[in-house]
Amino acid sequence: MTVHVFVDESKGRDYLLIASVVLPEDVTQARKDVRTLVLPGQKRLHMKGERDPRRKMILSSFQQWGFSATIYRAGPAYKTELLRREACLEALVKEHSDRHEVAVCLESDETLDARDRTTLAQLVRSHGCRESLRYQHQRAAQEPLLAIPDAIGWAFQRGGQDWKRRVEPLLKDVNDV
Repeated sequence: MTVHVFVDESKGRDYLLIASVVLPEDVTQARKDVRTLVLPGQKRLHMKGERDPRRKMILSSFQQWGFSATIYRAGPAYKTELLRREACLEALVKEHSDRHEVAVCLESDETLDARDRTTLAQLVRSHGCRESLRYQHQRAAQEPLLAIPDAIGWAFQRGGQDWKRRVEPLLKDVNDV
């Protein structure tokens, strides 16, 4: 039984890597649920482009469906955004290295995908999970469940205090790396 982890990032004062775990038996229904929120003419859910009433409805729906996420946060102690991302990826791999089977799906960013693959290959070797943890990049329009970390990350980092309060029930943990 493969545990699925959907990952997005949020850049701001802090660099966030947001990871939402979906159990194997829930993946199909979760995709159906998220697709019901995509409006006609939209390719995907993206909090940046939504109006506040929709944002509230999306977060409420995610809470109702039992979605959650862990945030890995790297602050200004890391000199570059790439180093922040690598530190967050390491924390993610370390946390999931002891599971039997894990499939990590990261939102694709063509400028980072090749570097991620190199970094992740090193991390799965060093954490001894090369056989159990696999990873891929996908576009959010192809993988609806990437909307979960997008929404949670937006509300936590970009939305302000009211949004941070609203997203609290969806946060499993915030790990500073």
